[in-house]
Amino acid sequence: MLASIMQALDTTIANVALPRIQGSLSATQDQMTWVLTSYIVAAAIMTPLSGWLAGQIGRRRVFLFSLVGFTLASAFCGLAQTLPQIVIARLLQGLCGAALVPMSQAILLDINPPKDHPRAMAIWVMAVTIGPILGPAFGGWLTENYNWRWVFYINVPFGILSVLGTISFIAETPVRKSRFDFFGFATLSLAIGAVQLLLDRGQLKDWFSSPEIWALASVAALSCYLFVVHMFTTSAAPFVSPGLFKDRNFLTGCVFIFIVGLVLFATLALLPPLLQNLMNYPVVLTGLVTAPRGIGTLAAMLIVSRLIGRIDTRLIIVIGLAITALSLWQMTGFYLQMDTSMVIWTGLAQGLGSGMVYVPLATVAFATLAPAYRNEGTAFFSLIRNIGSSIGISVVTSMLTRNTQMMHSRLAEHVTPYLDPLHAATPVTTRSIAMLNQTVTTQATMIAYNNDFKMMMILSLCSIPFVALLRGAKSKADIATLVVE
Repeated sequence: MLASIMQALDTTIANVALPRIQGSLSATQDQMTWVLTSYIVAAAIMTPLSGWLAGQIGRRRVFLFSLVGFTLASAFCGLAQTLPQIVIARLLQGLCGAALVPMSQAILLDINPPKDHPRAMAIWVMAVTIGPILGPAFGGWLTENYNWRWVFYINVPFGILSVLGTISFIAETPVRKSRFDFFGFATLSLAIGAVQLLLDRGQLKDWFSSPEIWALASVAALSCYLFVVHMFTTSAAPFVSPGLFKDRNFLTGCVFIFIVGLVLFATLALLPPLLQNLMNYPVVLTGLVTAPRGIGTLAAMLIVSRLIGRIDTRLIIVIGLAITALSLWQMTGFYLQMDTSMVIWTGLAQGLGSGMVYVPLATVAFATLAPAYRNEGTAFFSLIRNIGSSIGISVVTSMLTRNTQMMHSRLAEHVTPYLDPLHAATPVTTRSIAMLNQTVTTQATMIAYNNDFKMMMILSLCSIPFVALLRGAKSKADIATLVVE
């Protein structure tokens, strides 16, 4: 659990420190994107490989090597003096950290009997979801009070504790050696890497008006096609077993975890700039008012661990999606003069809703999956969640920029010298025009944020009918039966 929190925290903790890192390393805005992109791409490529490695050398060794590498890479990030050094260190951090979350999930599923899986998944979800939520607040506090380097140094003591705990308590799993499917790995890695680069650089390059984006999209589409064809037609053992996708619960769970990743992380990406840029919240206050989202997730963990076994898990997921949609509907009413209570209550509700979806989903998705597929399944599950979050962040950021321009144009149409408020204004000067334009831009940006929240609300509501595709479990005995089947 300590490893899961550390890795999940690191996905967002560095974001708030980027301006300080940029100034310290004398880097441009374009260059700074590689500090984030290198980590995301490396983690995305390495995630599916972690399942295969666990079968070759044992899950405990993979987990232990990943912890040691992640801890050392975090120290190297803090020691970096140039941009290439921190990019290489973040690349190593992503490669080593990719296995921590899926392997921790697999370990929890193995060391607990089926009847205790809901409670185990509730604890696991707490780490995976609270880490990214607390990351901006913790990173902002460290950056403001100490130095941006402590954003990375903070991992070192926790990494050492986690390594010692792994050596002391975690047992090794049986080794199931298999041939390495290099072609499958290469095509999947190319597809994932191209998609991540496309999403990270699309807004900067104005999407498909850039030849670079067209090239990345072509590579991603071709690689994905070759990977899928190879996986289902090869006679040898493919890199990702087709048997994973024959399980209806797992396949449907992957669709839902994609949506959860999209909604959860896209909202997390929208709120800090809204609060800091539009409402002039300091970094630490931004972290404090968004932290109740984690309290909502904790409450969901306690509620769901007691509800599973008493009512159908599908009903819990529906309630969670409905609460998430309700919170997003409330967020469509955000305005520039609102107080902090509105942000706190909507965050609390969304944390509750997301937790009520995530916990039973993580349980039911693996309830019918054969234990032999568990290493691959948890790795692929984490990969789909990460891809969903990347796509969600890119889509809402792009929509925010475009909607701001559209809303600015529409609002500006109504700003004419014939409006009564402008009649009473001071004589028109360059400064007054600039102030008026800034006011229109601010209002247009607020409307654009509201439109993004509305889109995610509609997505949450539209996903509810697909819950029927899951095989529900009404009791802990049913969950155990599903595993046996």
